[in-house]
Amino acid sequence: MKIGISSYSLQQAIRSGEMDIFGVIDWIADNGGEHVEIVPIGFDLIEDASLAGKIAAKAAERAIDVSNYAIGAQFLQPSDEAYENEIARVMRHVDVAHKLGVTRMRHDVASRPFAEGTDEQFASDLPRLAEACRRIADYAAPLGITTSVENHGYYIQRSDRVRELVKAVDRTNFRTTIDVGNFLCADDSPVEAVRGNLPYASMVHVKDFYVRPAQRDYLGAGWFRSGGGNFLRGAIVGEGDIDMPEVIRAIKESGYDGYLSIEFEGVEACRGAVISALANLRKLLAH
Repeated sequence: MKIGISSYSLQQAIRSGEMDIFGVIDWIADNGGEHVEIVPIGFDLIEDASLAGKIAAKAAERAIDVSNYAIGAQFLQPSDEAYENEIARVMRHVDVAHKLGVTRMRHDVASRPFAEGTDEQFASDLPRLAEACRRIADYAAPLGITTSVENHGYYIQRSDRVRELVKAVDRTNFRTTIDVGNFLCADDSPVEAVRGNLPYASMVHVKDFYVRPAQRDYLGAGWFRSGGGNFLRGAIVGEGDIDMPEVIRAIKESGYDGYLSIEFEGVEACRGAVISALANLRKLLAH
């Protein structure tokens, strides 16, 4: 497995103007990361057609991989025209992924408010969501790219729904980006959810959260609610409330041998937090 960092983890510094994506790549390489995952926050690879090639060249210069390209998407659209436009937009990002030289690309699929995301609604939406993912995967296949869905957005955040979608798409190059922390947003047990979805994984995000019960009031800086009302706040990997040793043990025992990408979305200063996360993850992997 190769340990690296999502550019998302350094978005504080990107948004403030302290770093650009090239500075992010330098910083990751300087701190021992083996790959960079590209999440276009603070820069746009569609508007600047030359940027993807420059990123690929910079990563090659620093001898780290570009592991994955991750974008948002929403296939629950109000009209057929809007649905087709969203599929076409994501396909343009597949072209960007090809310019980056990646073999993995994550696109989101859909979101709904938690109260609307019933099992009955999901069953109704699933065929249309699967059709969109299937068409994009078929577009990506000749480029050697595996597309994936992440457990994101409350609606498709439960591990069982991710598995249902992957099976419904039924393409060898459509899998899942597992975010070990995001399952908590749907009140899913991270250890069991990770274990259940590892057979379908193309990418793993290692993220941690602090968790507090719904009966308490933690809506201060950085806190937000899970679908079931619990309070969550981003944490440095290995320092939050997820049983990270068991999560890492499950990953190792599964035989997964791909990229591990650190994601940090806590309130601490991002660079120091990510350095700590790297050190903690390496210790976890060594045991």
